[in-house]
This record gives sequence, structure tokens and C-alpha cells, in this order.
Amino acid sequence: MCSARLVPCGQSSVRPGDAVVLSGDVGRHGIAILAAREELALESAIESDCADLSKPVRALRDAGLEIHCLRDCTRGGLATNLIEIAQQARVDIAIDEGRVPVAAAVRGACELLGLDPLYVANEGRFVAFLPEAQAEPALAVLRAFPVAVGATILGCVSASAAGTGRVTSRGALGAARVLDMLSGEQLPRIC
Repeated sequence: MCSARLVPCGQSSVRPGDAVVLSGDVGRHGIAILAAREELALESAIESDCADLSKPVRALRDAGLEIHCLRDCTRGGLATNLIEIAQQARVDIAIDEGRVPVAAAVRGACELLGLDPLYVANEGRFVAFLPEAQAEPALAVLRAFPVAVGATILGCVSASAAGTGRVTSRGALGAARVLDMLSGEQLPRIC
């Protein structure tokens, strides 16, 4: 599934008060592809996160959860998708970067290559927006599937003061940074 939107994300979809739920760790697919293409000898083998997402998505719908938006994180990684959604919905999204799961081998490869794992492509991950009160039940549903055992709540949605939509990420030291669209691509087109 390449860059397919799982549920339409229009202006009225994502709302202030929504929680941001991520289905698992990020960056494995992009780093695995980059390592294979460039014949990089990484210390640890990194396997793609490529996976069928239909069963966990169906389970979320069958659980009766009010999903406002569901989108895979392939092209541009998690950050680009959050930025596009914030701009489309004209809301602000705040995430806690410490809650974004990144495998140690992926983090190490990103540090070595000067890449930000938030922007690295994924193939078996999605981000979901739903009312904050439904975030924990959504995690319980997702974690029943091996592909989403690492699901986590990343942050929340608020009204945008400027009306344009932006994404901020709070780091380990407590400082917030605004996530911007990359001016170019970190990796060549994957699919």
C-alpha cells in the first residue's frame, strides 16, 4: 500500500481534542530500502515494516471507535503526514517526540546518515486521529495485532491560533520544535 489514504482526511475530519495514535515504530522501511540500495553494511540488519494494515484498521472500525482520520505514513514519514493533515484540517498538532517508537538500529543509522527518523518512510504504519477518550481503547484494539503491538499515543490536536495548522514536537529536554516540510526528499522515491 503506497501512500494510500486509508480514510479521507478532509478539513472537517480532524478536530481539536483528538488524540494522535501511531500504530508502531517508525523508519524501518526507509532505512532498510536505503541500506539495500546503497549496499550499506550496517551493524544490525534492519527489516522493513512492510505489512498488511487491513486487519487492525477493520478492527478499529468494528470496535465502533469514532475515527476522524486514518492515514499511512509511507511518503515523507510520520512528520510529513502530520504536517499535511494539520494544514488540511487547519489545526495544530503537538506530539511528544519521546513517545515516537524508533528501533535502536534505525535511530543509529539515522544518526550516522544525518536523517531525522520522523521523516523516514514507513510501509506498515499509520497514524489515527480520534477523540481523546477513545485513544486507550484504540490502543487495546491495535495491540492485539503483531503489526501494531507497539502502538502508542503521540499527542493531541488543538485549535490553530493562526488558522493555518502546524505541528510541534516536544523533545527529551522539553524544548519544542516546529516540524516543517522538507525542502527536498531525505530518500529517493520508494514506491
